[in-house]
Amino acid sequence: MQYEQFVMIGRETIYTVLLTIGPPLLASLLIGLVIGVFQAATSINEATLTFVPKLIVILAVLALSAPFMIATIGGFFRSIFTEIARVSR
Repeated sequence: MQYEQFVMIGRETIYTVLLTIGPPLLASLLIGLVIGVFQAATSINEATLTFVPKLIVILAVLALSAPFMIATIGGFFRSIFTEIARVSR
């Protein structure tokens, strides 16, 4: 394998990871920010107030984005296995 092929595979791997983990991570970030502002405004310091809504939102985002995530990971594995087959010849 050429050096450029390793760089391409690494770049594609990072891109796939970012696409896959992005929606739940952004949802968690946004809901954490909203709840943090709410807690600061009301002086309510309850631990479950941050945990339960984040859990619900992340599960909802995972359920909604699961087809996209599976398609993205499937396309990545397809390209990796195609590359493996091409190199092994």
